[in-house]
Amino acid sequence: MNSALLRYRVIAWVVGTGLIILVFVGVPLQYLAHQKAVVEVVGPIHGFLYIGYLLVSLHLAVLGRWPLLRTLLVMAAGTVPFLSFVAERKITHLVRAATPA
Repeated sequence: MNSALLRYRVIAWVVGTGLIILVFVGVPLQYLAHQKAVVEVVGPIHGFLYIGYLLVSLHLAVLGRWPLLRTLLVMAAGTVPFLSFVAERKITHLVRAATPA
C-alpha cells in the first residue's frame, strides 16, 4: 500500500504542476501573445500523464477499497488546477490513518 501511495503522490504533483503551467502560462500566452508553443508541448504531456494519474488513482482505490464516489472525485481532481494537490494531501492522510503501522 505504501508504494502505491508514493506513486499516487508523485503523479498527483506532476499532473498538478503540468496543469498549472498549461492553464496559467500556456493558455494566456496562446490567447494574449499568440504563442502556441507552451500549449503544444505541455498539453499532450499533461494528457499522457493524466492517463497515468487515472491508472495510479484507480490502483490505489482498489487496494484501499474506496467507495466509488471518492474514487471518481480523486480521479477528477487532476482536471482542476490546484485540486490535485488538495486531493493528494487528503488521500495521504486517509490512507495513512487506515494503514496499520
